[in-house]
Parts: sequence; structure tokens; C-alpha cells
Amino acid sequence: MPRLSVFRSGKHIYAQIIDLDKKGKVLLSLSDIKLRDSKGNKTEKASQTGKSLAQQALKLGIKKVVFDRSGHSFAGRLAALARTAREGGLKF
Repeated sequence: MPRLSVFRSGKHIYAQIIDLDKKGKVLLSLSDIKLRDSKGNKTEKASQTGKSLAQQALKLGIKKVVFDRSGHSFAGRLAALARTAREGGLKF
């Protein structure tokens, strides 16, 4: 099953859907760096990233993933990204 791996730095959040079991490669990768010029705080940008991630994953036929928070606590930006990804149709 593909893995949704999330990395959070001090300024940005990065999300990748990786298929290590079958293909061994990154299927989809997004970050909030492209949203640099948009208004909103870091949590709002993480929410937009999660929504966009879910939309693109569904276009690729990915509906179910395993969530990998990379050791970060499930709060703040990470939780916002996960919430909007679930609302967008991803199941984990």
C-alpha cells in the first residue's frame, strides 16, 4: 500500500506518496512552497496542500494510503494537512 510521508520544517510542509513495496518510487510529491505568495498562515497553507494532494492522488487512482508522520506529533500543520486530505477523499 502506498505511504503518505509528511515532513515539516520550520517554514514549510512537504508531502509525498511513496510506493516502496511494488515500484520503489515516489508517485506524487507536493509542498506549500508554491503557495508562498498566497495569503494565510502556515496552517492554512498546509490545509491547501492536503486538499491539493488528495485531488492529485485521486486522479492517479490512489484512494488508500498509510500515513507516516515522520516522528512529528499529530497536531497543528500536520493535522491540518491530514484532515483536508481525508476530506478530499484519501483514506488512511
